Amino acid sequence: MAHAIRFHATGGPDVLRWETTDVGAPGPGEVRIRHIAVGLNFADTYFRTGLYPAPLPAGLGVEASGVVEAAGEGVVHVAEGDRVTYTGSPLGAYSTERVMPADSLIRLPDKISCETAAAMTMRGLTSAYLLRRIHPLQSGDTVLLHAAAGGVGLIVSQWAKLLGITVIGTVSSEEKAEIARAHGCEHIIYYRREDVAERVRELTDGKGVPVVFDSVGKDTIAGSMASLQRRGLLVCFGTASGVPPLDAMQLAIHGSLFVTRPALADYIAEPAERGALAGELFGHVASGRIKIEINQRYALQDAVQAHRDLEAGRTTGSSVFVL
Repeated sequence: MAHAIRFHATGGPDVLRWETTDVGAPGPGEVRIRHIAVGLNFADTYFRTGLYPAPLPAGLGVEASGVVEAAGEGVVHVAEGDRVTYTGSPLGAYSTERVMPADSLIRLPDKISCETAAAMTMRGLTSAYLLRRIHPLQSGDTVLLHAAAGGVGLIVSQWAKLLGITVIGTVSSEEKAEIARAHGCEHIIYYRREDVAERVRELTDGKGVPVVFDSVGKDTIAGSMASLQRRGLLVCFGTASGVPPLDAMQLAIHGSLFVTRPALADYIAEPAERGALAGELFGHVASGRIKIEINQRYALQDAVQAHRDLEAGRTTGSSVFVL
């Protein structure tokens, strides 16, 4: 019997339930996949709390990897027995098996394990569009990266170093600073005891940075804007501390800034672009140029504890559920 984590009401981690489920057979354009590993992402908490609305009751999770057990009519790019990974809708990755649309599946290279794939597909593709699509960053540029010891932060720092881009990263502790430095973060700012914008100006000879990658949100937006150079770009790609208020006049006051709130789905919607970003990511990981740190592993039935750890800031790097 297959199992899944579901929730029937929004709220804290305790709303998550371990339930049996009838998977069934795939229809046209669908596959049945047996999961080997499932990604744990902060965005999962947004669905659980209701920040991102979902019809209830609902499954949870948008990232996993495993093996195709059956393919429905019309599915041609994957076949039974293929190792695959995915990220994106519909919800339901927190499960041992599921039937889902085949379009979003990406075949895995032999050198990348399912655990690694589940730990990096969302984070890695996010890092890919941040560095390769959202702004024409060049070797010699400097960027500010919040949550530098997180899953995206560690990948961005490594990839940026390959591109000759200097990363100034914010962290909360010495432990996280050590992890961030080991993965290519050049300068560390301890955001709880230092003025982020002031330190950024010191590190850039007063100029500020052309781009800030901000996954935190409400608690960091003021410092992020104050860290940007004239006509800089604020990339708000996450809201760990809540949705930031945005006063358009502040963009003018801080130097005619630009701001974007991107979603990964819009950068991988086209199969060709998704394939190009995944190919570049997989190439770096398979060669060892980018290392994926899985620092927390949980059983799927321990999702409540996993969410508690995530929201308490007790995790670093990537976290996965191992089935």
